[in-house]
Amino acid sequence: MFARKGIEVAVASRRSPRRWRRRRAQSARRSFLSRWRKPLKLTSFFWRSRSGSTGRSQRGRASWQGKTVIDVTNAYGVPVEDLGGLPSSAVIARTLPGARLVKAFNHLPAAALAADPAIGGGRRVIFVSSDDDAAATPVRSLAEQLGFAPVWLGKLAEAGSLVQARDKSWAPLIFQDLFKKGA
Repeated sequence: MFARKGIEVAVASRRSPRRWRRRRAQSARRSFLSRWRKPLKLTSFFWRSRSGSTGRSQRGRASWQGKTVIDVTNAYGVPVEDLGGLPSSAVIARTLPGARLVKAFNHLPAAALAADPAIGGGRRVIFVSSDDDAAATPVRSLAEQLGFAPVWLGKLAEAGSLVQARDKSWAPLIFQDLFKKGA
């Protein structure tokens, strides 16, 4: 989705960058592979935690202060007790002190995100939710730059639950591939 619009991205993982080389060859040539240190100099991140590691602390990393983290995690199958009864986004926000968390780009499968978002005179919808309006604004702009139609859901505690899996339940808007006509 980034390569289609010529946006350079960094892919960081705890795993060796060698595991990502094949994916890079298949998709974004304008991406680079890195361990954590170099990407942490950036200001915005897409954050995906494996279901079982949603609450792992990232204190050993560089400062998260002022960085925008776009949470694309779906904690499906993680018992609510393991998250302290909180939505996964709240747990992730606690593990990234100072980060400005925005929940977005998590309700569609990767194949739908990778496809052209322009469909039949409309654009594929991306839901956006955050407790930080100032952080959500550039995420909505990014969604538009990528060709999507961002739909603001509101605060995480109010409407964010519409796009957050809990235990073994998918949220109502997960996998809803909607289009905004004339957008």
